Amino acid sequence: MLPPGQRLAKGWPVSHYGPVPRFRPERWTLQVFGATMSGEKYSWAYEDLAALPRVTVFADLHCASGTSTTGHEFFGVPASILLELAPPAADVSHVMAWAEYGYSANLRLSDFTADSTVMATHRNGEPLTVEHGFPLRLVVPHLYGYKGPKWLRAIEYMTQDRRGFWEERGFHNIADPSTGRRHSYQEGESR
Repeated sequence: MLPPGQRLAKGWPVSHYGPVPRFRPERWTLQVFGATMSGEKYSWAYEDLAALPRVTVFADLHCASGTSTTGHEFFGVPASILLELAPPAADVSHVMAWAEYGYSANLRLSDFTADSTVMATHRNGEPLTVEHGFPLRLVVPHLYGYKGPKWLRAIEYMTQDRRGFWEERGFHNIADPSTGRRHSYQEGESR
């Protein structure tokens, strides 16, 4: 069953803001910075991704535009592993996921560390295409798609919430599809 206000889309539509970045493996890194326990920045090169633990997540994706796609199989690094490899300070409550061109999405720490949240490298047994986020896409299936940026480059640990790219432009800060609330003016509404 689809969340309120959603309709099934055919295939897996491509949707993003701005151009598709050019991948340069020699320059690519995934970083963790901000309120880390050590106060230091952590970084992994593209070839380091292969050594990180991997999981498979089965998920449906929901776009705030009202379309949903079902039956995806994502493979990649569980987002929660970053908390082991780059421990956050005790008072971290949120993260900002940073992608190419300065795109950002804020998440509660509990959403980032959910069992279904994955930094995906593959979908349905194939590497992600560049249009769908290769080499790394954050997938947060229990939230609207704008909380899972394509072309992921960094995670910033934060001790308080700060709105990301779409949230600054009027989209809901939490982005839970089960509520049907997509816009910031709906944030004070109760179910």
